[in-house]
Amino acid sequence: MKKAYTLRDVAAPNLVEDVFPYSLPPLIRFDGLWSETLDGRPVEIDPAKRVRDDIHITDTTFRDGQQARPPYTVEQQVKLYEMLSRLGGPNGVIRQTEFFLYTKNDRAALDKCRELGFRYPEITGWIRAVKGDFRLVKEAGLKESGMLTSASDYHIFHKQRQTRQQAFDQYISVVEAALEAGIRPRCHLEDVTRADWEGFVFPFVQKLARLSEQVPEHLKVKVRLCDTMGFGLSYPNAAPPRSIAKLCWHMNNECGIPPARLEWHGHNDFHKVHINGTTAWFWGCNALNGTLFGYGERTGNPPLEGAIFEYIALKGDLCGIETRVITEIARYMQTIGFPIPDNYPFAGSNFNVTRAGIHAGGLRRDERIYNIMDTDALLDRPPRVAITDKTGTDGVAVWVNEYLGTKGTAHEVKLTDVVKIQKWVMEQYNGHGRLTAISDYELAEQVKVHMPEHHARWKV
Repeated sequence: MKKAYTLRDVAAPNLVEDVFPYSLPPLIRFDGLWSETLDGRPVEIDPAKRVRDDIHITDTTFRDGQQARPPYTVEQQVKLYEMLSRLGGPNGVIRQTEFFLYTKNDRAALDKCRELGFRYPEITGWIRAVKGDFRLVKEAGLKESGMLTSASDYHIFHKQRQTRQQAFDQYISVVEAALEAGIRPRCHLEDVTRADWEGFVFPFVQKLARLSEQVPEHLKVKVRLCDTMGFGLSYPNAAPPRSIAKLCWHMNNECGIPPARLEWHGHNDFHKVHINGTTAWFWGCNALNGTLFGYGERTGNPPLEGAIFEYIALKGDLCGIETRVITEIARYMQTIGFPIPDNYPFAGSNFNVTRAGIHAGGLRRDERIYNIMDTDALLDRPPRVAITDKTGTDGVAVWVNEYLGTKGTAHEVKLTDVVKIQKWVMEQYNGHGRLTAISDYELAEQVKVHMPEHHARWKV
């Protein structure tokens, strides 16, 4: 029998503010355990417990991020590193960042960033799993370095021209050298979502776990799961080698790598990069590796700012994060020739700008109707409207109040005050055949012409 539902007529609206507080991004809540079947075995996970664990973010802007653009200058890397530290806050939500070690520019940037003395993000390196590269880590004096340990036969056979045993032995020899030198190795399982798990990945990782049993906690090997081609899937019951849940579960439960030493590194080839990263958080990776604005090789990596807001939504608290720094970083990136699409979430010039008249009307009545969160407080980006032939009088009123600073005051501009400006706007399209949006400069001039008293009072 289907449950019958009856309309509840209420005196006050239910705005579901326990989920949509507006002062924070919409919160992510859970109503029970998740069940998954792994190799025929039922497995349950408590997502709320995983959220309480030490999940965090790591950064690869200066490594994978630089593979998608011309190299940053030393000064640019120092500036970005300083802003990353403020963004992640004193609790180390952005726990680590990694640098290349190959060029004079790489080493100078690393040294200059380290001179700042920040605890977070901790500076780590990245090398290939060859002993010649390991020398660079020792010379840099780093406590931890990632090393490329390609996992799929595409890489082992076709790129490296090796057998599995040769690759296994080479990787282990460099890991052992790192442990002997007191450097924590972080093995990057490149192309792991296209690899033979049981035939190579699991035996290799179990060997890493056995080596870790012989060293102190601060040297125990970390593992980064690299979804190099974006093949990973977040769907329940997805099959290996694409299942993120199954991969993380095997790492934790059969290969001896606990969540604290497991990290996810994704790519966006199939538009799954953000959800795949957060899925890894739930299934046993404490660290989600990303880049500023998702910029990375080919289609890019998990966007770090997306992970920041996902983290806040899961935790239900800012946790020391300075979200306004995202806007600061975006503005800086654009000054150094880094393109950010206009519609890019959180940072694009139009991410919280509406052109639809019905949306503008909603903003004028209550900005929560068409604004995802308090973008003014969290990102220093109040919601705005772009004036076109579709915006309507509501949109013009919103724009004028924003321009004059009269929103929420006793002098707030009303619809009747902007009728002449709206008439001028429509003349541009109907009378002159205009196709582009009206610029802020043009609208400001119309305020001077049609609302001289308002303009004189509020724009001194």
